[in-house]
Amino acid sequence: MSGGILTSAELRRPGTRRMLLLVHTCVLASLVVAGLGPLLWLFAASLGQTDDVLSDPLGVFGHMTQWQHYVEAFRGVDTARLLGNTLAMAAGSAVVTVVVAISAGYVIAILRPRWAPLLSGGILATIFLPAIVSFVPLYLTVIDLFGTGISLQNSFWGVWLPAGANAFAVLLVTGYLRSIPRELIEAAEIDGAGPLRILWSVVLPLARPILGVVALLAAIGAWKDYLWPSLVLTDPKLRPISVALPQLERTNDLTTFFAILVVSALIPIALFLVFQRPLLASAGLSAGMKD
Repeated sequence: MSGGILTSAELRRPGTRRMLLLVHTCVLASLVVAGLGPLLWLFAASLGQTDDVLSDPLGVFGHMTQWQHYVEAFRGVDTARLLGNTLAMAAGSAVVTVVVAISAGYVIAILRPRWAPLLSGGILATIFLPAIVSFVPLYLTVIDLFGTGISLQNSFWGVWLPAGANAFAVLLVTGYLRSIPRELIEAAEIDGAGPLRILWSVVLPLARPILGVVALLAAIGAWKDYLWPSLVLTDPKLRPISVALPQLERTNDLTTFFAILVVSALIPIALFLVFQRPLLASAGLSAGMKD
């Protein structure tokens, strides 16, 4: 192998190839255990008895018989409502993030006004701002919207709107839109299409892959968010499951709580498995994105 640790002649030796196969197998097995091990243990523990989990944590894989814990997860607590609130929070955050990202990206990459570099630089600067720094002013804005006396606390809008201010999503969409051939935009302009028509008929159909990725990232981020929803959604009826987990841990049997954790993790895992190909492709796109 030219440029590698081993030469081509060394790689052709049977002993070297067997050793490489063994190393690759060990590395792959280690990654699988490190990545899936905690999830598999959680699933196995949710099907066991609490005493067995506490006395022999590694022996839970031999006692996976208590499927009623998943029934109790929905019977004893209002898990369905918590999941519904989480789903509403994630879906709204995804929609708002996509709308903001495509609007800003369209202005910067397609319309290109004179102040577009200033706007792009300002958005890029916010990426380097620690999120915790903006929590206090953002919270004060949410509870008194720009001094109007309107409070978004205990409203999903208090979660959706801040989620839309996602600089990474804007830069990701902007980089993608810059790859659209300029000739398509100019041809639409020659045909008499205005900015909104070009956005709807030309840009949006071409940007669907990146918008799907942005929506997925926003939905997963909102699904696992804890700190901001715990500040804004103080009404127990509106809390997502991430905020309610400490209370559920105190009021449920340990294995039933494990079953709730498994259920709460299934949807984001399923979303990642379904959309993993465009998500991983976007990682390469963002790495090569120029701004």
